[in-house]
Amino acid sequence: MTTDLTEITVIGDDDTGLIAQVTSLLFERGINIEDLDQAVRDGLFRMTMSVDTTDMVCTESTLRRDLHDLGEDLGVDVQVRFPTERETQQIAVLVTKESHCLEALFEAWANDDLGAEIGVVIGNHDDLEPLAEQYGVPFHDVGDANGQPDEDELLDLLAEYDADLVVLARYMRILSPNVVFRYEDRIINIHPSLLPAFPGAKAYRQAKEEGVRIAGVTAHYVTTDLDQGPIITQRAFDVPDDATVDELRRRGQPLEADALLEAVKLHLNDDVASHRGRTSLRDGAEPSDYQLGLSQAASEANPDRPLDGIGEAIAEGEADD
Repeated sequence: MTTDLTEITVIGDDDTGLIAQVTSLLFERGINIEDLDQAVRDGLFRMTMSVDTTDMVCTESTLRRDLHDLGEDLGVDVQVRFPTERETQQIAVLVTKESHCLEALFEAWANDDLGAEIGVVIGNHDDLEPLAEQYGVPFHDVGDANGQPDEDELLDLLAEYDADLVVLARYMRILSPNVVFRYEDRIINIHPSLLPAFPGAKAYRQAKEEGVRIAGVTAHYVTTDLDQGPIITQRAFDVPDDATVDELRRRGQPLEADALLEAVKLHLNDDVASHRGRTSLRDGAEPSDYQLGLSQAASEANPDRPLDGIGEAIAEGEADD
């Protein structure tokens, strides 16, 4: 969704007529729908729309009130995000116990290299609360003794801090559709494998057990399908014969932080578009500003010969002589 369009999200129990009633309200107010996507998971309905409100025949506050009233009538939650409401985007970072990704985000923020504010850190354990306090950022623990999060409390906090982007900085829990649907294309996760290989838990151990020669990490948008969301950035590293799982983790963690930070910047700069399960750089984005995959040195080290057809072309050239 582009930043010059208004974003509308509808969440609630699946029922007939929801789409028609919402779109009719927008049509009556002179609002053009640029993009609409809807899905149902576990009986929960989600519709996201990008709409052009440039020529609408009502005020922003009136549209928000009318959509809220309609949502109450239909028994659904309607969220509206106007492009002019905030100059600086707000980030909510979700964490568990590993600090390296949160540290990278904090360092970029402290160096004015993030282009957004880290408004809150939310954990399912309290291990990283001292790190958040060091940077003067509020920390909230929403987990029980076993780290199981209270998602109602999580959603309340995301709303309270008005999060534009949710970053999972090694947050070791699966978000339910009730959270994912409300922040469609606005949740970024870092996973310690070269997806789609080795999704789910213990990815480094999976890589070790499968005997791969190259492993890596992937930053991706979160969807309701575990570790299958659109890939934004990836990093790779060699796996020595005698590497232990701990060694893979040590090699991977710096790359996790690097890939996640780049993905966050791509999103905040509106330089990445997501469509039908894939991402691409938007027109105007400068590819040289980002690494995305292999480093330039690694790319240049790849062999460029032989290529299909080279032998035939040489033979034809000799024949011509």
